[in-house]
Amino acid sequence: MGVTTASEVFYDPYDVELNADPYPLFQRLREEAPLSYNEQHNFYALSRFDDVHAALNDHETFSSARGNILELIKADMPIPPGLFLMEDPPLHEIYRQSLSRMFTPRKMREVEATARQFCAESLDPFVGTGGFDFIANLGAEMPVRVVCRLLGIPDEMRQEVLDLAEGHVNTEAGGEMKAASSGLETGQLFADYLDWRAEHPSDDVVTELLGVEFTDLDGTKRGLTREELLICITLVAAGGAETTTRLIGWAGKVFAEHPEQRRELVADRSLIAGAIEELLRFEPPAPHIARTLTRDVQYYGQHVPGGSIMMLLAGAANRDHRQFPPDGDVFNIHRKAGAHVGFGVGVHYCLGASLARMEGRVALDEVLNRFPEWNIDMSGARMTTTSTVRGWETLPAILA
Repeated sequence: MGVTTASEVFYDPYDVELNADPYPLFQRLREEAPLSYNEQHNFYALSRFDDVHAALNDHETFSSARGNILELIKADMPIPPGLFLMEDPPLHEIYRQSLSRMFTPRKMREVEATARQFCAESLDPFVGTGGFDFIANLGAEMPVRVVCRLLGIPDEMRQEVLDLAEGHVNTEAGGEMKAASSGLETGQLFADYLDWRAEHPSDDVVTELLGVEFTDLDGTKRGLTREELLICITLVAAGGAETTTRLIGWAGKVFAEHPEQRRELVADRSLIAGAIEELLRFEPPAPHIARTLTRDVQYYGQHVPGGSIMMLLAGAANRDHRQFPPDGDVFNIHRKAGAHVGFGVGVHYCLGASLARMEGRVALDEVLNRFPEWNIDMSGARMTTTSTVRGWETLPAILA
């Protein structure tokens, strides 16, 4: 028999007050209800690291084919070709391999200097002013400029890309679920640009994608269709503009709360890469991932029927003391524990993980170069209202 009533303790992704600090609840879930059920929104959730990690690796049971966001699965939206985040292998691999050329080590080395330049342009005007906003003045500037540079998207489209990214994930505060239909599923924002780039090739990734040739599932060789190209460009642009923005915000917040560790970074920049990894574990910008079960499963003596929605709580898994001893709720830039699931694992491991890591490392380094000490003015800080990513909309820093 399945779980037919809500668990005594369960997660609600639309509870704004809860999501301001979900970690006490996540701890309860891990210990009291490692498999939980939200009756109101009709989804199950796994919270322990081993369960979440195994589920993310099992795409045959935990399918992305109906979407990876609760609202999208509920809406039963048809998945158009090219929306590879919401497809399972082997189709998923075709699009992923086409886009993987964007995130090679060579590309990351080339774009790192660009990221530093954009950080300098964003931060230098605030030297000596006594404050800046981690989101408005850096997080909403550098990542979108970098991803647009990679794709060759004109700088004047930057705000439209940001609006697209935010429109895809935002929900009304505490409101009802709604389909996240914001243009992501059509890519029409980039239609005119794609046509122009086809006539004016350059050295950007979109030009490369226009020339991609691959073997389709039926064995024929072909290139990406216009529809597929538009959706792939949109996915990369929106993802690149959103996730790192939240990561930069969490860097500002967490290192304000751990000044002794921040001072270690000021003294020894070789610690920054590890610090970003610990930050991704401690405050993952995407705290949960939705999947649809293709078959019945059993967890902790409870039956979950095929067709159910399963929420994989990466934010809870990343603080599981079984994986991150002795206490996963402690932030420690020297932590040597095993890998986290902040970027997922398996075939759907975040394609842009190397870009996000590089941008986070560069942003933190450049902030420390100019502002080694800061506090956060929480009276002016505001979190985003979203059921998909978790982070800050505004995060003003007071500089020492």
